Amino acid sequence: MFVDHLQLTDFRSYESVDLPLEAGVTTFVGANGQGKTNLVEAIEYLSTMNSHRVASEIPLVRSGATRAVVRAGVRAGLEDPRRLTLELEINPGKANRAKLNRSPLRQVRELIGVLRTVVFSPGDIAIVKGDPSERRHFLDDLLVARWPRLAGVRADYERVLRQRNTLLKSLSGRARGGPTPADAEATLEVWDTHLARAGAELLESRLTTLADLAPHVSKAYAEIAPTNNNATAEYKCSVELSSPRQAQGTLVEPEGAVDRAKLSDLLTKAMAERRNEEIQRGVSLVGPHRDDIALSLGMLPAKGYASHGESWSFALALRLGSFHLLRADGVEPVLVLDDVFAELDSVRRERLASGVRVADQLLVTAAVVADVPELLAGQRFTVADGEVTPDA
Repeated sequence: MFVDHLQLTDFRSYESVDLPLEAGVTTFVGANGQGKTNLVEAIEYLSTMNSHRVASEIPLVRSGATRAVVRAGVRAGLEDPRRLTLELEINPGKANRAKLNRSPLRQVRELIGVLRTVVFSPGDIAIVKGDPSERRHFLDDLLVARWPRLAGVRADYERVLRQRNTLLKSLSGRARGGPTPADAEATLEVWDTHLARAGAELLESRLTTLADLAPHVSKAYAEIAPTNNNATAEYKCSVELSSPRQAQGTLVEPEGAVDRAKLSDLLTKAMAERRNEEIQRGVSLVGPHRDDIALSLGMLPAKGYASHGESWSFALALRLGSFHLLRADGVEPVLVLDDVFAELDSVRRERLASGVRVADQLLVTAAVVADVPELLAGQRFTVADGEVTPDA
């Protein structure tokens, strides 16, 4: 899968861009602030409806404009002549619009999954060094890349969680004045059921995906880092998945699938056990939104113990592991390395370069062309003063 044409109208710093692209390696070179990352961000947004740089849509629209349009031609594969045209109109404060082959889609999220991307950027070091929310967000993005329908499950869970928290917050005020009314308890039980159902599906997908991902991450880290390269990832759940007398295997069917019904029962039971505490605190204390991923190098947790270089390499390994997992699923995603090589020493640069050439399309941004290993020679553009110019 690769993008063979990119058109932008009023996206970020660009009034207009019309850019032919090729399979293989494409490098965008330019000083900081010239707009090279804007180009790969547009492709990412078209793929996921998310940006690795901002949470709001407002910065995506050029100052003075009311909307932005991102359009791309996507080829199914190197030997596959099928071609799709994806288009997204970004309207901050209003409903966005999407088209596939110039036909309007009922929902914008129907565009998710048509183009698959894996993006690594400097901010990804927060996956290793940051709060658990960073690691949850990373894993959930990968779930959606594997199974696009989970974008809806993820949105449903977040909606139910907001509504349940609103109810708990209102009940926390009542609880200080006396017993909680029976009708409020009944309403809370309804939200418990909804949260357990959506949470179990999300948790099932996380457990399955992390189990599939972990070997790819370990291999990717070992290929990047020459020493101390035993990297592991383990899921940490807010509910007890096993006990000394109960093997975790009870949640897994013989063929290896996680038992979603049992997960739902565990979440429901845990919510019931912590009901009073949740009401007192006015917040949901049970569910996938409270989980974490333990990242370790050898016997030590990466967070707090790994050096900057090790943390950077671990974050990169997580993205490369995601890339290889999608390929194992039969998907050839576009791989984006946004300003990566400047942070790596020469050994890690060469190791990384040799491992990413398998991508149908690799998009690289760099401030200095010398930072990009010669192994990744290919199409190149210079980005300066809002102009994107192909190199001779």
